[in-house]
Amino acid sequence: MGYVFDYKDAFDYEQLPEAQTAFCLESRLMRSMVCPLHGKRLIDIGCGTGASLQPFQGVGAYLTGVDASPYMLDIAQTRVGSRVDLHRAYAEDLPFDDNFFHYACLCFALEFVEDPEKALAEACRVAREGVFVGFVNKYSVESAKLRAKGVFRSTVYNHARFYSIGEVRRLFRMLLGDVPVYWRTVGHLPARNRSFVCRMESSYLMQKIPFGAFAGVLALPVPRLRTIPLALKAPAKTAQPISGVISCPGHSSKAESSGKSVQGASREPGKTKPAENGVAAYRKELRKEKTSACGAQNRGVGPCR
Repeated sequence: MGYVFDYKDAFDYEQLPEAQTAFCLESRLMRSMVCPLHGKRLIDIGCGTGASLQPFQGVGAYLTGVDASPYMLDIAQTRVGSRVDLHRAYAEDLPFDDNFFHYACLCFALEFVEDPEKALAEACRVAREGVFVGFVNKYSVESAKLRAKGVFRSTVYNHARFYSIGEVRRLFRMLLGDVPVYWRTVGHLPARNRSFVCRMESSYLMQKIPFGAFAGVLALPVPRLRTIPLALKAPAKTAQPISGVISCPGHSSKAESSGKSVQGASREPGKTKPAENGVAAYRKELRKEKTSACGAQNRGVGPCR
């Protein structure tokens, strides 16, 4: 639990002179980094007076606001009405389930929490697609103005702790590991000519300058799945002896004949194979006929074939 705004702080914070140009630039930056939102759930942690919820209204998202100050929630109720579901809770202990929201936003809230690591861990727990942090840049002229103003009179920013882009990125990397982290800034130029400033501040090159008054950092948590090994119980199969010989179609007769010849050879080891006996007998008959024919010719019986 960090600094909780009382009624006087809430009233003074609401009466702060908000520059329309700065609010327009901050709203554009938030909508450009946190998109698309149609049909998705978004939670604003430390919603305050509800000003940080207004950029996401009218885009088809289901909005939820959380703040620790009941006085801030009363002002937010009058500003956003029933279009936002408001709850009183601390950023370090959110009463929501894991991955219940698609996006989580902390806009001007990280500066006032007591444990920023715990607050970011809770935001990463309830959001599954992205966590956006908007804050006053530590290395900007606006931050120096707020700190100098707190020297001469008491303001709510006397209780704030300012962060830089690198510090917020290190917090995300420490909690989530090597995940994609994107950042942009606005509020580099004085808001004198609104149309010219909006055109210049909307350029990507201008937003990548790390000295803007308002900085936005978006981290994309990578889903981590926990696997549980399951033991499969199956009966052990034993090898069964082969009962017969399996032959392919078309080769059964050859296998049977070869089997008979082998069996015959095993029963009568002195004899040769039947095929060889038939050829030898045929050649022997030819030699006998030729020999008998030649003998008859010599005796004058007939010609020798």
